[in-house]
Amino acid sequence: LVELDLQRAPVRLLPATMAATLGLGANMLPSFLYQAPHVASTVAAVVPSAAEDTMALRAKKLMAKPVLASKIEMHSAEFYQACTIGGILSCGLTHLAVTPLDVVKCNMQTDPSKYPSIASGFGITVKEQGLSGLVRGWAPTLIGYSFQGACKFGLYEFFKKYYADLVGEDNFKNYKDIVFLAGSASAEFFADIALCPWEAVKVNVQTRPGFANGLMDGMPKVIAEGGVGGLYKGLTPLWMRQIPYTMMKFGAFERVVEAIYANAMPKPKAECSKNEQLGVSFAAGYIAGVFCAIVSHPADNLVSKLNSKPGSTSGEIIAEMGWYNLFTRGLPLRIVMIGTLTGLQWGIYDAYKVYVGLPTSGGGGEEKK
Repeated sequence: LVELDLQRAPVRLLPATMAATLGLGANMLPSFLYQAPHVASTVAAVVPSAAEDTMALRAKKLMAKPVLASKIEMHSAEFYQACTIGGILSCGLTHLAVTPLDVVKCNMQTDPSKYPSIASGFGITVKEQGLSGLVRGWAPTLIGYSFQGACKFGLYEFFKKYYADLVGEDNFKNYKDIVFLAGSASAEFFADIALCPWEAVKVNVQTRPGFANGLMDGMPKVIAEGGVGGLYKGLTPLWMRQIPYTMMKFGAFERVVEAIYANAMPKPKAECSKNEQLGVSFAAGYIAGVFCAIVSHPADNLVSKLNSKPGSTSGEIIAEMGWYNLFTRGLPLRIVMIGTLTGLQWGIYDAYKVYVGLPTSGGGGEEKK
């Protein structure tokens, strides 16, 4: 018998008759054995090593064990990162999807004599610019609202925890509405700074015929007209529009979620399936969105007018439009758009949270009596 040593692993012994047939000496291998790949591979297949057997056994054991995703700890860095990504997806994608509605709304606000209704707004836009006219400004919309969504949702979760800790666990129940409103207002303050430059380009591209084709030529033209500061000309009106909007968006959502679980669902949140919880998130988001549209609409009209008329002031716009038109012009379309938008945003945001192993947003975990 002869013994082979391959990478220090013991190898099964060959019978003496086979060794003699192959012409093996006592401690030697013939050159043809290790020079012929097909022979060597045959020997390796017939004479497996113990190390290979051990590795195969270990691989089978590893494959048999399920790999569990690590649980994200609430209010950890990973938690805020997940909320930020969820915000990017929810705001960026939904605002991109309703770009045609946004184009018509902005044109109705800035030139009501030419675009007196929703139907005429769509018809005139398609007639003059083709179907591509309905998606003008899609690039600054996607980028701007992705930035805004990252700050809006990520910072809301941060500030909500911060203010909740300030009032203390014992007092949170009595002051939770203040916590929700303060947290959302703080988050939106920073979110609007991220959004403002892109909003300025978007409105100019959508409402000024021939101004620019999109982001690449629109951004330089806005800067050429008003400098870098021109990108932030509408920041104060944007705060006036978005901060009340976001306070209503989060404050109303939190309360509506609690009301749905308390009055419309036959079981507490903890016993509902994930699909049921996501349905509640969408419904509560849509209801909150209707209120959002109403409270923020005057400032939305103001922002659209200011961005479409370089050099004008808020006082001049209000005097031109009048208070009634400031509150009502374009409101029905905006209610439909913002209601759907907000419902989808909460649905997408919570769907992503569920995907990464986090619970859906809002309360409602109390036991039914």
